[in-house]
Formats: sequence, C-alpha cells, structure tokens
Amino acid sequence: MFDLRRLRLLHELSVRGTLAAVAEALAYSPSTISQQLAQLEREAGVALLEPDGRRVRLTAQGEALAAHAARMLAADEEVRSELERMRPSLAPVRIAAMQSAVHGLIPRVLALLDESAPGLRLEVTELPPEEGLFELAARGFDLVVAEQYPGHTREHREGLERTLLGLDSIRLALGPDERETDLAALRDRPWVMEPVGTAARQWATQQCRAAGFDPDVPYELTDLTAHVRLVASGLAVGMVPDLVFAGDEPPVRLFDLPGTPRRDVFTAVRRGASRRPALRAVQTALQQAFDEIAA
Repeated sequence: MFDLRRLRLLHELSVRGTLAAVAEALAYSPSTISQQLAQLEREAGVALLEPDGRRVRLTAQGEALAAHAARMLAADEEVRSELERMRPSLAPVRIAAMQSAVHGLIPRVLALLDESAPGLRLEVTELPPEEGLFELAARGFDLVVAEQYPGHTREHREGLERTLLGLDSIRLALGPDERETDLAALRDRPWVMEPVGTAARQWATQQCRAAGFDPDVPYELTDLTAHVRLVASGLAVGMVPDLVFAGDEPPVRLFDLPGTPRRDVFTAVRRGASRRPALRAVQTALQQAFDEIAA
C-alpha cells in the first residue's frame, strides 16, 4: 500500500512542475521532498522521476502513479467529507478570493457565519482567479471565489465544481468633473486598468478597441480601490465592477457600457469536498451576501 502523504507529493509535482515549487507550497525543504519521493520509488519498484536538465520530470510510470494519486486524494477527501457530515467538525475552511470579493463579500460572509456556524474558522487569502483556481486544484485552498468576463472563458480543471453566485455589472467610472460619458469620446484620457495578462485587462482593452481606439494606460494597478480613488480624484477613467462598492454609494459616477456587460461571479470547490458541511455553510453565506448586495 502506498503512503498517501508521499502520493500527495507526487501529485503536487505533477501539478506544479518543480521540486522547489512543491517545497514552497507545502513548506517543506526540497531535500525532504526528494527523500520522500525516493522512498515512494522504492515502494513502487520503478523509477518515477528522471533528470531534465537541472530539474526532474515524471517518467511514464510516474505519470501513471500521479494520476492514481489524484484519484486517491479525491477519495480521501470524499471520506473525510462523509465523516464530517456524520459529526460536523470545526476544521477551518481555506478560501482564495479575488479582491473585489474580499472587499464586497467577505465582511458580510463573516457576519453571517458568526450567526449560522459559530466557531467555524474562515481563512481568507486574496488571490487573482488564475492563481486561486490553480491552487484549489493543487489542494492549497478549499474554495475559490472567482470571475469570468463576458466573451472570455476560464480553463475548466478536472475535479473542480463551479457554482454561479450571480452576475456583476461592469460600468464606466468617471470623476466628478468629467463631461464626456461616451466611451469613444474618452480616447485621449488616461486610463487605469489591471495589469497586462489578466482577464480584466484583456476585456477592458477590447471594449476600447470596439469603440475605435487603444487606451492610454499609465496606471496598471491590481488594487481596485486604488482604481476608484484615481477616478474619483479626476486623474483617470476606468471600468469597475459593481461588487467593488459592496452596495455602498460609489464615490465616482457610473455609466453603462455598450451592451450593459456583466461578469459571472462564481465559487469553485474540489468535487470530493463539495458535500462537506463547513464548505456548504460558507457557500450558503457567500450566496446570501451576494444576493443582498445585488438586491
């Protein structure tokens, strides 16, 4: 019988690609991971790793065992979920959430859980959806709050289940003294957007190009509250999702964009853990918080 902890190390290596990345994710030393994988090779009786320059890669046997490891880890998670349903525990729920969800949803979620599941510990890390979904598949988190922009799709990783929380409007944000409210008329204005490579940046750039221009983006910021402050100060214009304001009165003027676009806001969990009572409690609170803001 294979040791599940060693199987997880092999699975992590198949997902993350390098021993250093596995060591960083699991807070082990690379030498410890190498020793454990060497022991797994002895248990398997075949070579699982082979040199690849300065790194290592999985052999065909290693790939086969890593796929088996993924199934074993999913089964282990399913059993733990079943036991928790029989006798609910206070095991913490680890969440990775995009920034607008951290601002707009998490404070309300914590208040709701304090009433519905007192004692449940929620551990929240702010991560962009791209990283959060990867870490969820790699078992770094239990649940992710992410988004998908209109016309863009995110990779559907095997073993993950998505649940739509709702649709979040994305609007043109302007300062108090900005007179132009038509997108095409703002071609010469400085823009604030998220960094190149993000789905939000790709989408916003396409909206400008559809209006006949490439935006001048002197301000590349991941912090959406900084976007709002720059716009409110009259230093830039931008496109901001409603969730950022958490139902409060926005300090900027908001106008509908062509087609009144809305992004999908969704949660994702691993299939084996989807029936875990603590996760269900968190998902229920997230849905209630989103509905209250959207109302």
